[in-house]
Amino acid sequence: MDTADLAARVAQGERRALAQAITLVESARADHRAQACALLEALPADRQALRIGLSGTPGVGKSTFIESFGMMLVGQGLRVAVLAVDPSSSRSGGSILGDKTRMDRLARAPGAFIRPSPSQTHLGGVTRRSREAVALCEAAGFDVILIETVGVGQSETVVAEMSDLFLLLLAPAGGDELQGVKRGIMEIADMILVNKADGDLKPAATRTCADYAGALRLLRKRPQDPAGFPKAVMVSALHESGLVDVWRDIETLVTWRKEQGFWDRARAGQARYWFEQDVRQALLAQLETPRARAALAAYGDKVSAGDLAPAAAAEAFLAQLGASSTSKS
Repeated sequence: MDTADLAARVAQGERRALAQAITLVESARADHRAQACALLEALPADRQALRIGLSGTPGVGKSTFIESFGMMLVGQGLRVAVLAVDPSSSRSGGSILGDKTRMDRLARAPGAFIRPSPSQTHLGGVTRRSREAVALCEAAGFDVILIETVGVGQSETVVAEMSDLFLLLLAPAGGDELQGVKRGIMEIADMILVNKADGDLKPAATRTCADYAGALRLLRKRPQDPAGFPKAVMVSALHESGLVDVWRDIETLVTWRKEQGFWDRARAGQARYWFEQDVRQALLAQLETPRARAALAAYGDKVSAGDLAPAAAAEAFLAQLGASSTSKS
């Protein structure tokens, strides 16, 4: 594959080239990883999009919100990319990848691009290569990138390490409205959107929004937030109400963070985080080599037989693994 040509076509905004590039960076093959690294190095580094992470429990209306919100942004002349992560089956390993069918209007919009990806075995609500897919969309000239996570709940904090702000979507009358106020996902939310605030659910949505607004005031103030943030607001994705106000609040928050220097510091911290993650993944990959798996099985047998303590076996295995890596280098 000519990675220089592919990078040039991605930079020109060619949709087919962008889809091909995302497929390449998501591949786990060693030769594809080498090509993906070359591709990412060849991309223009001077383009920045607004990265918005979005999460919520299943059935809260994430897809409906993204379609309505995306159509509004496209109507304003912005180019919108949607990176949707679908959960993978623990039995078959497959994913439905049906996000385009749930966002049929946005999928047909010329200024929009939707890419569903399987979560595979990666936790945190995103895929292992979601950040690289974000970089590709930025290089393709998109203005706003919406990162829809799996919707797994409290563990879904990894998306904060690849987005500029994080929206948490909640439904009214979902039981104990303050049950979600826990460490983790609530602390990284920049805005809480109470969806389905229409019809018979509007009174319940009003109460839910008030409950969360009060709870947010009890959280410790974050230095990257101006006055009034994080906040809870009501929206109706179905009737497309409240979306303009949400976008206005997003622009206010982004402008303030850029002026105060938080934007650049956050981006630099995210780059460092993903560098460390890549190092950890490379070290874990060494455990999958035939020699490492054989040694792991041998030490496991000794532990099972009572010949070695688990801690001593682990130290011996790691020492052998380190010696093997040194001899290869």
